[in-house]
Formats: sequence, structure tokens, C-alpha cells
Amino acid sequence: MRRLGLSTLAAAAARPFSGGSRSVSAEALPETVPPAIRLDTTHNAYGPPPGTAAVLAQGLPAIAEYPNEVVVDLRAKIAVHHGVGAEQVVLGCGSGEVLRMAALSFAASGKTLILAAPTCGLIARYAAAAGATVRAVPLNKAYGHDLVAMATAARDVRTGLIYICNPNNPTGTLTRRRDLDAFLKVIPPTVHVLIDEAHHPYAEQTAETVSFLDARLDDDRIIVTRSFSKIHGLAGLRVGYGVTTAVTAKRLECHQLERNVGVGAARAAMLALDDIVYLAESVRCNTDDRQEFYNQVHARGLRVIDSHTNFVMLDTERPATVTIEHFMRHQVRIAPPWPSFENHIRVSLGTRPEMREFWRVWDLMPRVAMHRM
Repeated sequence: MRRLGLSTLAAAAARPFSGGSRSVSAEALPETVPPAIRLDTTHNAYGPPPGTAAVLAQGLPAIAEYPNEVVVDLRAKIAVHHGVGAEQVVLGCGSGEVLRMAALSFAASGKTLILAAPTCGLIARYAAAAGATVRAVPLNKAYGHDLVAMATAARDVRTGLIYICNPNNPTGTLTRRRDLDAFLKVIPPTVHVLIDEAHHPYAEQTAETVSFLDARLDDDRIIVTRSFSKIHGLAGLRVGYGVTTAVTAKRLECHQLERNVGVGAARAAMLALDDIVYLAESVRCNTDDRQEFYNQVHARGLRVIDSHTNFVMLDTERPATVTIEHFMRHQVRIAPPWPSFENHIRVSLGTRPEMREFWRVWDLMPRVAMHRM
């Protein structure tokens, strides 16, 4: 099913899932649930765009050579896509490499990295390994970035980099664009800000969710990262990128791996960037899947944190470790527990058969009596 691409996403009328608004064709459904269900990662459950396999096959004759022109073409295509110059685009082996470049460039020894807690911890590990101090600022009461507290922390002269994952991983919460604009006005001009938009394409497009890539990017302090591993369904190929000014891009590239994107990966990424129909279908299907997840949550009297992504933080009403172990015994993988969210689990939205199995396994757990305030 993960390889059916748009044909699977477009199928819509055969087998409803617990009253949900979307269904998939009977032909697309496996006869049995796979032996291990992966709901612990945040990739597109429906896989890559159609035609990906053909594009990879076409590139086979070039695998004996180092990547060259095709990578230049990918960089140029990304630049056109976002209305920037090619010199403003930095390619990475996944967006994680761009995070590493930023950590080494602006949060090395003697510097401080500021980020939320909890959030994606990859950049924190890179900064700590480089000798930086990592300062974590707890999320606010709405489970979003506490920009006031982060701005206060940034007054420390050692602060070199602030990391904002938007939407945030693992909570799925969104920081409003107007709040980010105000934030940038009050932090010191010497501090760089990396805005990780790996999951931004899943968010509903409104004035509150406007990306920094939707307008001219001319502030040397700002770095925006995107990934082909999420909505584009290319997690196994490892392609990501950052967009910033030409000045900042040159600093990042000092720490870039040589020939970091392969020929096949670059070809597939260009295909994915062009396939706006598949992107729109992925967004639509994810919105439906997330609403169905909420329906199942409400039917059981549970609670979640409102998400703008393809994963949801669910309050399990018991220690998360107990829930995770229960699902592991039934061959369903859930992400590890998150600090300060001892009773929550992050559930990545899978295919409909996978989510049916998730709720079947959930219902095997004994109910927990909770006294809610």
C-alpha cells in the first residue's frame, strides 16, 4: 500500500473506517495486518509519489559516478520553487544535516543553543557534541513555544542559535507567524534562528501559518529547513534543505558533507517537488485521518493535544511506558516517552488498516479511572 502512491490516495468509496469521511478501495487493503506496524516515525504513511520507482530506475546508469549536474538541478529547482536564488539553498543528507551545519556554525564551543522542551532533539545533540551549552525552555500552557521566555534567555551574550520546530515535534502545535515576527524584533541581532518546517506542509494554510519561505528571505539571522522525508514520502533517500541568505548559506556550507545527496535521491526529490497533486492529496487525506483519530479519541473519552501535523500527542491516562510496552507486545511500535509528558504518547498516523489495529490493541488495555479537574 505504501507504494501505490496517488492511485491509493485517490480511491475513495469502498470500505469506511468507523464512520470516517474517507475510505480506500478494497483492492488497496491488505488481507492481514502487517507483522509490525510502525507508528513511531513521522513519515507519510502513503509513501512516495507515483513514478518514484521509475525515476530511480532511470538513474541507475549514473550510480557509478559521483553526483554532479543532477544535484545542481535540484538546488536550482528548490530555489525557483521558493522564489530565491540558488546561492540561498543549502542541500543536506536529510534536513538533519542542515541542523548539524547550523549547530556547528552558530552553536559550537562557548556558545549556547536555545530550544523548547520537549522538541525534536537532533540539533541539541549536535550542539552538545560541539561543546555548546544547550538551554531548554519549557513549552507554554498551550503546549507551544514560550517565545517570551526564549527571548529572555537569548539576552545571554553567549547565545548563538535558537531552534524553533514549527509545527513542533512531538506536540504538533503551531507557533503563529505574527508571534515569530515579534520575537525576531526583540532578540539580539547577533543571534541566528533556525525554523524547522519539516511538517509545515501538513498545516492548514492561513495567515497564522505563513512560512518564512512565502516571502523574500533577506534576514541573515533566519534559516528555514524543509525535508523530503515527511509529506513527500522519501525518508529512505535522505534529502533535505535549508533556505537562508547567501551570506549565511556560505557559513553553513563550511560544515557540509562533500557530495551529500545521491543521484537517485536528487531525481526523486525533483519529482516530488513537481507533484503538487500528490502533495495536495496527502494533505487532504492526512486531515481526514487526523479527524478520524480525534473521533476515536472522543468516543473513548480521551484527550489529545490539537495537532497541525501527521502525528498526535494522546493522553493515555497512565504512564506512557506502560502503554508503549503494551503496544510493543502486540507488534505496534510507538515513539519513546517524552520528558515532562509522562502520560502522553506520540502516535504517527498510519494507513487505515494500521489505525484499525491501533485502536483494537488500545481497547485491550484495562480502563483507567481518572478524576479530572
